Parts: sequence; structure tokens; C-alpha cells
Amino acid sequence: MNRSDLMLAAMAAGAQSPLTPVQLQKLMFLLDQNVADDLGAPHFCFYAHSYGPFDPGVYEEVRSLSSNGLAQEVATTGTVRRYMLTEGGLHRGKQVLESIPRDLADYIVQLSAWVRSLSFAQLVSAIYREYPEMRKNSVFKDASR
Repeated sequence: MNRSDLMLAAMAAGAQSPLTPVQLQKLMFLLDQNVADDLGAPHFCFYAHSYGPFDPGVYEEVRSLSSNGLAQEVATTGTVRRYMLTEGGLHRGKQVLESIPRDLADYIVQLSAWVRSLSFAQLVSAIYREYPEMRKNSVFKDASR
């Protein structure tokens, strides 16, 4: 699976629920950490950044999907961007999900739901608990420490 298909599948797993930048970064990080072998190797190169694992390639990929009419940045109140798939992107993402083993597709759906269910602080804190090495360059004040 290439990284475009991985991102389409990951985003389609949440239907049309938009993802914030931190949710998209952490979702792709967790997929690379937990099921990279099943997905054809890691697709990104994450490093410890201000709010945990980060790879600018995640944003490059969503911009590429946008330029191909498969994803879009949606307007929201405030300064937080959100990303979601277009109708065509959702269709393609669902095709990718249906083409992989059921247990893997189920994991992606569950992980997507989990990432989307958490606030910014909860998500970053959860990543730091599981991957403490990603806290190295953090500016985030983790209240759970």
C-alpha cells in the first residue's frame, strides 16, 4: 500500500468526520508504529517535535490528495484547520479499506475513532504515555505527568 492509499483509508475510516492536524499526525504515526509491516513498511519518518511525533510529509500528502480532488481543508471557527475527504476521496478510501484484510481494516476504523474521540491534550498525553521518546522536544505541558 502506498502512503496516499494509507491516508485515504485512514481518513475514510472516520466517514466524513474531519481531522485536526494533530489528529491526522497522530493517526498516521500510530499506523506506522503499530501495523507498518501489514501496510507495506512505514510510510512516514516521524520525529519528536513540539507536540509529539511529527512528519511534514503528512501535510504534503494531504495537500497532494487535495490537489487531486480527493481531500479538502474545511473552514472552521477559530484557527484550527480540519481535513476531510471529498466524495471521490471517501469512495476511494472505502475501496482501499475493503481491499485489505478485515482485521486490519477494523483496526484502522477503531484507531481512527479513538483518535477522533480525544481532545488535543488527551491525544498528545496518550501518545507521550505510550511513546515517551516522542516527548523529547515537547512544548506541551502534560497535566497527567
